[in-house]
Amino acid sequence: MSANPIPPLHLYSVRREPQTTPEAPPVRERPRTAWTADQLMAAEFPEPKWAVPGILAEGVSLLAGPPKVGKSWLSLGLGLSVAAGGKAFDSVPVKGGPVLYLALEDTPRRLQTRMGKLLGGEKAPADLTLVTECPPFPQGGSEAIAGWLDRNPDARMVVIDVFAKMRGQSPQGVSAYDADYVAVGYAKRIADHYGIAVVLVHHVRKMASEDFLTEVSGTNGIAGAADATLVLKRARGQADGILHVTGRDVNEAEYALAFQEASGAWHLLDGPASDHTVGDTRAAILRYVRSNPGAKPKDIAEALPQADADTVRRTCSRMAADGQLTKDGSGRYYPDTETRTQGTQDMSQVSDCPVGPADLRELPGQQKWELSQVSDSGERSNQ
Repeated sequence: MSANPIPPLHLYSVRREPQTTPEAPPVRERPRTAWTADQLMAAEFPEPKWAVPGILAEGVSLLAGPPKVGKSWLSLGLGLSVAAGGKAFDSVPVKGGPVLYLALEDTPRRLQTRMGKLLGGEKAPADLTLVTECPPFPQGGSEAIAGWLDRNPDARMVVIDVFAKMRGQSPQGVSAYDADYVAVGYAKRIADHYGIAVVLVHHVRKMASEDFLTEVSGTNGIAGAADATLVLKRARGQADGILHVTGRDVNEAEYALAFQEASGAWHLLDGPASDHTVGDTRAAILRYVRSNPGAKPKDIAEALPQADADTVRRTCSRMAADGQLTKDGSGRYYPDTETRTQGTQDMSQVSDCPVGPADLRELPGQQKWELSQVSDSGERSNQ
C-alpha cells in the first residue's frame, strides 16, 4: 500500500505551491447562549454580516425554484462575484473573500463551461473553491465544510447545490417535519458557529401558490429552520424571473431579474418588480404615475406617445380595479402601495439593511487566501 494514498475526491484539491507547515486554525469561542434579561439588554452585538447586502446575510438561506429556471447559474454567478469582490447581479457591490461552492450535480467540464460564459474573458478568482463530491452532513459533510472554513477564516459564503445531496437519510421514528428541520439544522450550526452565509439550493413544489414560502418542496420544517428563504420564479412581461426574499435579518422584498443567455448571468432590473411583470403600457403608466402622483389619463397620454388617450384611460381603469393604481373622486391616479411610492432604490442599498465597512468591497490588492483541501476530516473519520 502506498504511504501517501490519493485522498477521497470530496477532500481533494490541487495545491498551487508546495505545502508548508500549516498554521493552527484560529480558536473560536463557543457562542454564549444564556443571559439574564438585564445582561441581554446591556449587551452589544455586531450587525449581521452580508454576503450580498440586502439579499444574503449570515445564516442559512434557502434558494428555491423550479427545475431549469436558472438556480445553478444564479448561485454560481453569486459565488464568482463574492469570491472576486465584484458586483452581485451586476448591481450590488460585495466584499471579496473565499467562497466554497459544492456543485454536487455537475461535472468539472460543465462547471468550466459555465464559468467561462459567466466570466466573459475575465480572470477566474482563486478564492472560489469548487467541489463536485462531498458526503452528506451526517456522514462527514459537516466536518468537511468546517475543516475548509477553519483554513479560510475570512470566508464569505458556502453554496450547496443541491441541498438534497447533503441532507442524508432521515432519522428513524421522527415526523417528516422534524426530519426536514434536523436536515437544515446541520447547515444552521455551521453558519452560526462561523458567522457565514450558507446557501442551500433547493426545489419547489409543482403546484404554485400565492404564498411563495409554501412552494418550497418538503414540509414547513425546511423554511422554518432556515434564516431566510429566496424563491426564484419565472415571470411575465419584461423580467425573466422574480426573486422573492424574506427572512429574519432580510426585509421581505421582490426583485425583478433578467437572464442574459449569452453570458449566463442574472441581472437586477431597476425599479420595483411590479414594473417588470406587467405589459409595456402598464409598466410605462406605473412609472409615470409614480413620478407624478395625481396625474390624470390625459396627462399620462401626453407623456406616452406610444399609447392613445382611450387606451390610457381604459388601462388606468383596469389597473385601479387590479389594485395597481388608486383613483380619487376627481379622476386622478396615485401609486397604490408603499412599495410603489418609494421610487427606484439605490442599488448599493438593496434594502434597509445596515451596511458597514465589513460588507464593502476591499481595495485592489487585497490578500488572497491559498486554496486548500476542503477538509482533513477523512483521517478522523477513519479512526
